[in-house]
Amino acid sequence: MNNQYIRLISIMFFTMAGIFIIDQNIKTLFVDGWRYYTDCIDLILVYNKGVAFSMFAFLDEWLKYIQIVLITGILIYIIHLKEMCYALPAGLILGGAVSNIYDRFIHEGVVDMVYWHCGFNFAVFNFADVMINLAVVWFLILNFKPKLCKS
Repeated sequence: MNNQYIRLISIMFFTMAGIFIIDQNIKTLFVDGWRYYTDCIDLILVYNKGVAFSMFAFLDEWLKYIQIVLITGILIYIIHLKEMCYALPAGLILGGAVSNIYDRFIHEGVVDMVYWHCGFNFAVFNFADVMINLAVVWFLILNFKPKLCKS
């Protein structure tokens, strides 16, 4: 194994672990009963049985296994690319995804808590969802601007 490969795996792993730990600690606050209400954003506890906007909730138990296959595919693809610039966003997306899948095993649904209702009602989401979306935008930028990715 060369040093670049070890760096790639290390960055991905530590980013993933950090996102997982932060997200699970935030979720524990809400599972334990903490709530906060404002005019625009409520911090409440919601168990999401589906994915974004509760889509695919009808898949029940199968959803978490389908998601495990998808994250495994992402992990294999990023390792195969061996591009250092993908390590951090990959860690973000994997950390968020692993945290949400962990919720499915422990709570039978993803623990969501941020409810935006200022002007319009938006889906309830969590820190892991924000990290996943940030990573997707980061991946898109890297793919449309390949000069940003210098190995």
